[in-house]
Amino acid sequence: MKISRGSRLIVLGIILVVIDQVIKVLVKTNMSLGERIPLIGQWCQLCFVENEGMAFGMAFGGKIGKFCLSLFRVVLSGFLIWWIRSLDRKPTTPTGALVGLSLITAGAIGNIIDCFFYGIIWDYAPLMFGRVVDMFWFPIIRTAEKVIFFSPVFNFADSCVTVGTIYLILFQWKFFLKDEKS
Repeated sequence: MKISRGSRLIVLGIILVVIDQVIKVLVKTNMSLGERIPLIGQWCQLCFVENEGMAFGMAFGGKIGKFCLSLFRVVLSGFLIWWIRSLDRKPTTPTGALVGLSLITAGAIGNIIDCFFYGIIWDYAPLMFGRVVDMFWFPIIRTAEKVIFFSPVFNFADSCVTVGTIYLILFQWKFFLKDEKS
């Protein structure tokens, strides 16, 4: 039995979201907020933080901003799923382009789950107002007082979005330029 490319993309997306959620739940249930665990010296650490859902812990306009951000993520994820399905139906679409878009979509869905459900699960906020769990920290260049290079703490879902985006820019840009002209 041959498994379709679309089915393989769905499986990939599910696996990525499950990995993201397992890591986040393990961190949330086994670490204290702000706790740091060195993995490789001081430049690779687990550091449990939570944020309101924007990149690098930025907030966006209180409760209305949080609601708008959550709604935007859902609409964007829905659009990405629709776009991936549309591209998958074209035999000329490279699998790599679909994989890159699937990485971005899985990352977005992983962070949507945090925002939508973590507040309810851990009883601190209503539906859609939970915080995103972050844990990976690579303070690569630092002084005794501060981190000079790469201070953001991020999660697996953020990594999926970043890797998918960089992959598409570096290796699939010709496809998207060609597809726009069609």
